[in-house]
Amino acid sequence: MAPWADVLYAHDLAWWNAASGASQFAGLKITQDPVAASQWGLRRVALERGSDRLQLDRPGTIGSGGNSGFQALNLAVQFGARKVILVGYDMRIDLGIHWHGKHPRLMNNPSTKNVERWRRCLDNAAEMLAHLGIAVINCSPVSTLSRFPKMSLEEALAC
Repeated sequence: MAPWADVLYAHDLAWWNAASGASQFAGLKITQDPVAASQWGLRRVALERGSDRLQLDRPGTIGSGGNSGFQALNLAVQFGARKVILVGYDMRIDLGIHWHGKHPRLMNNPSTKNVERWRRCLDNAAEMLAHLGIAVINCSPVSTLSRFPKMSLEEALAC
């Protein structure tokens, strides 16, 4: 977790429970899960479950894309971000599941089918983001995303 960040987004109740509501995080905490929002005092956004597209015309409503990374990107754009740096967007499981290893019991771990959908949704968003003048830089060294420029985190932070 990045304690210096302004916003923390996590999709599901199981994550918020495992993180004890991220009580040490001082910024804005957001979820789409109504139970997590109520239980942990989080801001809630609406999720377009069937949508694999970024939702930009209704602030507070985000596209699903099948994963919280896509949803967090959607939020960043709604918040007005003009530059987004992707870290940990590997979109693969052949080199391991998550940067932190498998989720504990009661939390989902992705399948190959999941990550293929995630990759497709994010890559499909690239054209819209570029058209809007939003620079998205992929700093995940082993990422399979193909439509965002790649560079090291140090390079991206310097531009």
